[in-house]
Amino acid sequence: MAGHSKWANIRHRKAAQDAKRGKIYTKLAREITVAAREGGGDPETNPRLRAAIERARKFNMPKENIERAIKRGTGEIAGEAYEEVTYEGYGPGGVAIIVKCLTDNRNRTASEVRHAFSKHGGNLGTSGCVSWMFERKGVITVPADKFDEETVMLAAIDAGADDVVREDDKFVIYTQPTELEAVRKGLLDAGIEVEEAKLDLIPTTTTRVEGETAQKVLKLLMALEDLDDVQEVYSNFDMPEEVMNNA
Repeated sequence: MAGHSKWANIRHRKAAQDAKRGKIYTKLAREITVAAREGGGDPETNPRLRAAIERARKFNMPKENIERAIKRGTGEIAGEAYEEVTYEGYGPGGVAIIVKCLTDNRNRTASEVRHAFSKHGGNLGTSGCVSWMFERKGVITVPADKFDEETVMLAAIDAGADDVVREDDKFVIYTQPTELEAVRKGLLDAGIEVEEAKLDLIPTTTTRVEGETAQKVLKLLMALEDLDDVQEVYSNFDMPEEVMNNA
């Protein structure tokens, strides 16, 4: 999970930079719209929508933008018909990559994703070629500067979590997908602040590459992340420290 953690940290840093330019708001709005379309416009009964709204607020997305995205999803106002599309492939050195997109034009998205892979030394593969290397997990983050590890661990395990690990300035709690909401509520009931709670794809094995190859992998991941239609980029890249520090 170390590789997952390092890439997640870089993604968060990039998202914070994009938020300053308003660039991330389109992606956040799409996720809110699709979540509302699939599960209704009430975040109390729609965990995916609540997670999307919480993430939007974390990046200071204006309230009116959030409300408008929800209304697009529920059909109260007109909007584009987004669909979820997933691509799988390999980066330099055989690193496995999964790209999740929300798009209103499959042809455009496929072309852009394929171009990013080929430009940065990767190969777009067929459906299922790397997904077997990942498992779906609930992932909850808690600020480590506000709570001690024992308190967080006991509350999380009591609520049904699988594991709790310290990663830099936060505790990361892993759950079964079906237990994510119960664990989140259990932590809140115990007085523990939850920064984020979402479903994620976690690699079961990681691929280690070094030097120039590692730099190429990171460039590919960043190029994919930068595409407008891309919502999430997952990888089993075990990133060397020097690559992360220079990102």
